[in-house]
Amino acid sequence: MNPRAALFRLWVYGLAALLLVICAFPLAWMVLTSIKPDREILTAVPTFIPSELTIDAYRRLFTSTIFATYFRNSIIVAGLATLLTVAVGTLAAYGITRFRFRGRELISTTMLFTYMFAPIMIVVPFYILMRQLGLVNSLFGLVLSYATFSLPFSMWLLRSFFQSIPLDLEEAAMTDGASRPQAVVRVIVPLALPGVIAVTIFTFIVAWNDYLFARVLISSDNLKTLPVGINDIYVSTVTDWGMMMAAGVVITLPALIFFVLVQRYLIAGWGAGGVKG
Repeated sequence: MNPRAALFRLWVYGLAALLLVICAFPLAWMVLTSIKPDREILTAVPTFIPSELTIDAYRRLFTSTIFATYFRNSIIVAGLATLLTVAVGTLAAYGITRFRFRGRELISTTMLFTYMFAPIMIVVPFYILMRQLGLVNSLFGLVLSYATFSLPFSMWLLRSFFQSIPLDLEEAAMTDGASRPQAVVRVIVPLALPGVIAVTIFTFIVAWNDYLFARVLISSDNLKTLPVGINDIYVSTVTDWGMMMAAGVVITLPALIFFVLVQRYLIAGWGAGGVKG
């Protein structure tokens, strides 16, 4: 191997390792702090590796608070918002790509217009709309809010995938006896699987991590999601850092596990798209 190329590769790997350490250190500190005894967390000289392991922080989190309720609400809201966004976004992007109708290009060029405004600018109109619909202080109102916010990007992304799929494949499927819905489900969606999964990840992360809309639209404790609930736990009591770190671990794991699971299908979708195309 060329010495210069080897040196460059070593430099790239070293930089990647440094970035990995920088990104992983806060996560590792959070996990290790969550299993430390309280006396070790509050010591004047902090330690990275705990001298003994304990799950007392997790026990307090689930027994002395309604964290389990917050967790359940976040799962429901993020799951439903993701399903709704993927379903509607896929159909809308397909319709814009395959059908010709007046205003199609206008919709295509302005679908990302809403992203010119920060969420803080549209949260009040959203609140007024949800109040008129009777959806304030309801999980379904949150689901609609997240789906509405995620749909423009989802449609734009899926539209680019559908445009790259030859129309001949769909026509061949319908010539073989498949209906249009069957052709979409069996031919178009598998080829656009990387885009569908990207939309799934984007919507899930938006709904899972959102604080602003959940804070404005939800007032009942038993309907709050994790970001709002954890903030309320933090400000309502003397700070229990072990419990806060445990809450951070629990709120991070579902999104991390979800991404790891769908990443495999994302790579498989790329391979399938290359073969079928």
